[in-house]
Amino acid sequence: MTTARASLLPQINATATQSSGTQSLDSINMNPNSPDFGRPTPDREFTSQRWGAGVSQQVLNVGDWFGYRAAKADANRADWDLQTASQGLIIRVAQAYLSVLSRQAELESAIAAEEAVQRQLEQVQQRFDVGLEAITGVLESKAAYDSAVVTRIRAESQQRVSFETLRTLTGTAYGEIANLKEDLAIVDPLPKDENEWVRTAMDTNFGIRSAQLALASAEHNVKNSMSQYLPTLSATASYGTNSGQSSVNGVVLPDQGASTSVNYSFNLQVPLFRGMRTQANVKRARLSRNLARQSLIEQELNVAEQVRTRFRLVVTDVVAVAASAEALKSAQAALEATQTGYEVGTRNIVDVLRAQQDVFRNEYQYNLSRHTYVLDMLRLKESAGILSDSDIQDLNSDIDAGNPVQKAP
Repeated sequence: MTTARASLLPQINATATQSSGTQSLDSINMNPNSPDFGRPTPDREFTSQRWGAGVSQQVLNVGDWFGYRAAKADANRADWDLQTASQGLIIRVAQAYLSVLSRQAELESAIAAEEAVQRQLEQVQQRFDVGLEAITGVLESKAAYDSAVVTRIRAESQQRVSFETLRTLTGTAYGEIANLKEDLAIVDPLPKDENEWVRTAMDTNFGIRSAQLALASAEHNVKNSMSQYLPTLSATASYGTNSGQSSVNGVVLPDQGASTSVNYSFNLQVPLFRGMRTQANVKRARLSRNLARQSLIEQELNVAEQVRTRFRLVVTDVVAVAASAEALKSAQAALEATQTGYEVGTRNIVDVLRAQQDVFRNEYQYNLSRHTYVLDMLRLKESAGILSDSDIQDLNSDIDAGNPVQKAP
């Protein structure tokens, strides 16, 4: 791009010289036709000053013009690539934040499971001590408790790792972050027509825009290569002056005055033969244009598939969140019934432990489905090319500062 722009600008140059000299008396005039034949040549001293300025401007160079257009398209393409990277950063930060929440939900589930199993172990131990429980119940409760402790330790480690990932992306070491609100709105994407999302993506997706500019740059490069067959025309204007004085044997001669010159010229260059180089450049530029065109088609197809897939994922997430909420309620009701059955002797301790695990697992799945919905919605907007900082601000409005997530010690 720099070369193309420079060739379109006028070139200005200036020169200034000064010279002086002396012709010695030691030389003898040996010209027989001169009246001073055989006499010593007198000393001659002279000085001269010359300066000038000129400007040269290309009047017609089609190749440089198309080269400038190609460079401009490449510069704009770089801007879209930067926007693509910015969207990717938003997704990565949101993913790291939601990962912390997911690991926290897993940790809370592990802690609750450990506490519940510990209480159950204490109750079983008491029942065993008075002869109301067999030793197998105590051993099964002890095994379940040990397993819950291991699960909790691993969950703590994963939660700390998720905080470190967030620190790497943001450059800030967080000790705690706010959780999402319990009443987070889980709704279908608007508009609810996936074809409308695809049409929006075709117009606003940053990757497609970058590919379009790559094709435009390739087309300009083809025209630039073909223009090497065309002549170029440049105009030149110069202005100069020359002055000086001379002396003979110390006698200064009368000043002859300064001379001024002004020149204008046009230079037409017609390429005749360049050893097939121009033809090879044209062929290469055309192949590059075909590659850019196919890359654009591939990008459009990939974006359309990505938008449709992510649209359906969001729709599925909405249903999954509702189903997870119902499954959690059912698991809690089943746990209450199982505990009642255990107290009256119709259920054993294994049934209670399994019911508790179902509750904790469904609670974790419910929170995970909410986090997945938020991330999939952001990814859908990214594919459509409408993801911006305002979406992060909207996410900030859905957090509950009174329910912080603290980094595990």
